[in-house]
Amino acid sequence: MNEAQLVSINMGYGHQRTAFALRQLAFEKKIINANDYPGIPAIDKEIWESTRRFYEFISAFKKFPIFGNLAFAIFDAFQKILNFYPRRDLSKPNFTLKNNYSLLKKGWGRGLILRLGSGQVEKPLPLISTFFTPAFMAEFFNYPGEIFCVVCDADISRTWAPLEPKKSRIKYFAPTERVVERLKLYGVNSKNIFLTGYPLPLEIIGSEKLEVLKEDFKKRIINLDPQRKYREKYRMLIKENLGELPEKPDHLLTVMFTVGGGGAQKEIGIKIIKSLEEKIRNGKVKIILVAGIRKKVKDYFMENIKILKLEERLNSEIELLFKEDINSYFQDFNEALRKTDILWTKPSELSFYTALGLPIIISPTIGSQEEFNKRWLLKSGFGVLQENPDYTNQWLFDWLEKGYLAKAAMQGFIEGEKLGTINIRKICFGY
Repeated sequence: MNEAQLVSINMGYGHQRTAFALRQLAFEKKIINANDYPGIPAIDKEIWESTRRFYEFISAFKKFPIFGNLAFAIFDAFQKILNFYPRRDLSKPNFTLKNNYSLLKKGWGRGLILRLGSGQVEKPLPLISTFFTPAFMAEFFNYPGEIFCVVCDADISRTWAPLEPKKSRIKYFAPTERVVERLKLYGVNSKNIFLTGYPLPLEIIGSEKLEVLKEDFKKRIINLDPQRKYREKYRMLIKENLGELPEKPDHLLTVMFTVGGGGAQKEIGIKIIKSLEEKIRNGKVKIILVAGIRKKVKDYFMENIKILKLEERLNSEIELLFKEDINSYFQDFNEALRKTDILWTKPSELSFYTALGLPIIISPTIGSQEEFNKRWLLKSGFGVLQENPDYTNQWLFDWLEKGYLAKAAMQGFIEGEKLGTINIRKICFGY
């Protein structure tokens, strides 16, 4: 049976988005959220909920001057990623990790692992977790099958590795070489680390031949290079990787702006709309505002669109992406990405979507892990920092005319790992 117990958590979007890309591997096609499943013990639920409430509060509070930044800095210190250089032994567990294991010793997660492992005797299913805590729970409470943990960031804190890493049987799927090296510094055995790349949605990729992705990217790069500056200079590189380009794109220049699971930074989306109002009215650009499953964010966007008297542009030059159900949201998001040219987002797990040939405009970071994702994007040439959103109508089109975003898109497509989902499937099931 080529199925696994696929476990995530519904705190923010990152871990669930990662699991959604792997959903075809899930036992009975069901993704289990470790913090929210039928029959979860009340004490387990409360531990998870208190963590979620605090994170969402501190993320929202961060926007307040002085005190917000101070409070978030204190919180972030507990999950901080230490400088990589000089290379040294970083296997000593931090406070957060010790606290997590103290909760495991009190029984946190036992019910989940007993439930997932029940009835598995002859050939237990592997367990794939997109967050470290369920993987720790599986090992602590002796889950009978193999245990895999999918890393969702370009670099990670000590909290991702178990308390005694050298004795652990948890295997890691790493999205970047830096994560591989970092896990080694944390004491994880090399044999338990696999460099797979981040799992991207196969409906956007196609097969290992990348047939779906290549067709979409051919049209995108035309929109990203209206003056043909990049295409003229690198025509051989483009032909080698994409083949012949069509005469024209099949969609309007499209910018997607995403709001994180906590609803932070929604104000940037309206600043973009305001700045591009004239081009929106003239049918020169389309903006997709991603509210996810947050009705408050959708209502905020709608209210401001009405203030700007742009309602008539909804479903044409302006699109609101909102769903009440998380899986429906991910499906619509993936579909919308196929006709998106520029992804404007904080550097979350969406940083890895640059491998789809999407240039990333990087909005301000929230948390240590996003700071390291930002560094990865910039060093790799996959993304650029946002300028003042109030003047998007100026700098964005300067970048397009100079071919900067076409260059970032091609860099991401060529150097980014696109087959993470297939690589993970091969390691787990051999096909």
